[in-house]
Amino acid sequence: MNILNVIKQVGELQGKMQAVQAELETLEFLGESGAGMVKVTLSGKSDLRRIEIDPGLMKPGEQDILEDLIAAAFKDARVKVNATAQEKMSSVTAGLPIPPGLKLF
Repeated sequence: MNILNVIKQVGELQGKMQAVQAELETLEFLGESGAGMVKVTLSGKSDLRRIEIDPGLMKPGEQDILEDLIAAAFKDARVKVNATAQEKMSSVTAGLPIPPGLKLF
């Protein structure tokens, strides 16, 4: 293995990873719970962009239910963010001699 080739590949990998991260920032991921009554939109960096709540959930005494639904919708969106990030980063690192268990992102 030529060290100069490895250094070149690392530089290319860094550029590709930065491009993927920039792309993820522009994407939005929708998480839902309560059959769509609560919706949470996250950026590809998991920044909260929007929360939508069905007006029918705004009932006195049901605050706990609403809080649980918001948390569930956030988790749903976060799972989608992570899956997409993993998929995109895996395509960037495909074919590179990266040791098993080494996390680059």
